Amino acid sequence: MDMRQHSFVLGALINITALAMLVPFVFDVAMGSSAWWVFLVSSLIAVSLGSILLLTAKTRISNLNLRSALVLTVLIWVIVSIIGTLPFLLAPIGLSLAGAFFESMSGITTTGSTVLVGLDQVQAGILLWRAMLQWLGGVGIVVMALSVLPALQVGGMQLFRTEAFEQSEKMLPRAGEIAAAVLIVYGLITLAGFVLLLIAGMGPFDALAHAMTAIATGGYSTHDASIGYFNSFFVDMSIVLLMILGSLPFLAFFRLRSFDGSAFYRDSQIRLFFTLMLGAIGLTVVALLLRSDLVAELGLATIVQQAIFNIVSIMTGTGFATTNYESWGSFAGLIFFLIMFIGGCAGSTTCGIKVFRFQVLFGHALIQLRTMLQPSGIFKLSYNGKTLPEAVVASVTTFFVLFVSTTFILAVLLGIVEPRFDITGAMVSAATSVANVGPALGSVIMSDGTASSLGPSGSFADINDMAKSLMALGMLLGRLELLTVIALFLPAVWRD
Repeated sequence: MDMRQHSFVLGALINITALAMLVPFVFDVAMGSSAWWVFLVSSLIAVSLGSILLLTAKTRISNLNLRSALVLTVLIWVIVSIIGTLPFLLAPIGLSLAGAFFESMSGITTTGSTVLVGLDQVQAGILLWRAMLQWLGGVGIVVMALSVLPALQVGGMQLFRTEAFEQSEKMLPRAGEIAAAVLIVYGLITLAGFVLLLIAGMGPFDALAHAMTAIATGGYSTHDASIGYFNSFFVDMSIVLLMILGSLPFLAFFRLRSFDGSAFYRDSQIRLFFTLMLGAIGLTVVALLLRSDLVAELGLATIVQQAIFNIVSIMTGTGFATTNYESWGSFAGLIFFLIMFIGGCAGSTTCGIKVFRFQVLFGHALIQLRTMLQPSGIFKLSYNGKTLPEAVVASVTTFFVLFVSTTFILAVLLGIVEPRFDITGAMVSAATSVANVGPALGSVIMSDGTASSLGPSGSFADINDMAKSLMALGMLLGRLELLTVIALFLPAVWRD
């Protein structure tokens, strides 16, 4: 590997991050915050480090083999998360090193879990920085899904490989071209969302922050009550629209340039995504309507509104909330737990297992059943009209097994290092980390015997630093599709 190329890319990204820090710096100065210096100092530290790496590199990007791509991908997410930690450490918000890294990793991976409380009193710059981390992370996720992961054949993503990536030496230059295209589309949707939220009644600052975190399906809000703070039907539905747009494959948006919208209805993963979403909403509404107390308290219209918003939020891995859905009962809780694993479409900002992988797994299971009934038959698994090679099926199956195993192992480790987790809390906290969803279910038992909620009405502020560090690791593994990180620990990867 030519580490000078790694230094060049990392140095450039660190400098971009340092430049981005000047935006919340300006906001803090404009709003008269006494901690205006936080982002200026953070930016100076970051740009110093980035410049050193650039000067050390003194090279141009030429080629990048698959091993280099693996290393660089992991390094980018880890280093940018570390740089993003600086404002959280310097700001007077009382976060430990583990807590600050947790908040930064949760932001850049668009997970949305938080250790901050009292958001309504936090300085504007920190709130904006959280939103910007998620927005930048969303861009990175789409670029990675369209360029790096298909070339690495991670978890079946080779299905979405483009001709430009048939040769590994084109990976970095082409990734830059894709990043530029994604940034244009992503920026236009964000701008449209900002205007839409202004029309819906949000103030400019809230509209900007929520437009960025909604399209990134990240879920960081500027208020402890999340979207429930606004108590507005139009705000709810505007954010639902943005979350859904963020969950669709960005390749379909690119085709709109030639006025070709056929990808939105021809792609089977998009059709299944909406089918599963509508089914989950329908089941939740029925479950809530069977609760006479909720019907009397909320009414039919509010029940439907809250079911739509919170189901879309959890299924897309965004994590916004309009109410404490933990009080909806065990059946609704089961639905929320199951849909957090689904995520959205491949090539979107969403997280989780992804819809196309469920299609491949379910199709493979059906073929196995048909083979049992007709041993002499020859059956082929297809996706969007194309026959899938066995390598894709094996890759998807491997990813699914690793996803479940990683979630289980992380849950056990969380239970060991933080014995105050209840059973639900440990399991769902692990799941929400690896699936990059945000809020969990369950609670942490405090020293006085009271329970601190981990759900939409609470945060992870009360768990210990070791548990926060493990959850941050789970977020990284989930965001990089597991195999990208795990492969680095295989000896075969490092053999010439």
